[in-house]
Amino acid sequence: MVCDYLHEEALSGEEKVLARYLRPGLLIIDGMRMKQLPNHSGEYLFEIIMRRHEVRSTMMTTNRPLEDWGKLTGDFPSASAILDRFLQSAEIMKITGRSYRLKNAEKCSKGTTAATGSAAEKD
Repeated sequence: MVCDYLHEEALSGEEKVLARYLRPGLLIIDGMRMKQLPNHSGEYLFEIIMRRHEVRSTMMTTNRPLEDWGKLTGDFPSASAILDRFLQSAEIMKITGRSYRLKNAEKCSKGTTAATGSAAEKD
């Protein structure tokens, strides 16, 4: 999403990209970054969250603690404002346990293969 924004900003199509993320009834931002986001990302993400706030649903997944969001976005005020809007009426689901990806990798390394959609359909 942020990469779309940065690319279109360079081409002066910022409003077009913004409309793409404001339109859906439910916007899912999956896997909020492990690495720090590019410059101005916090501002762009804040703009989307702010305009969707109390109008449309937004779901975000992350494995980063809330206190890391300022570093993640590179913009502490934007991160604080994003979290303020999210946490006002959010339902936080904390999932604990091992990664399902690691579990599947362990199964494969032990000689058993995990079924995938295309292989399972062929059987």
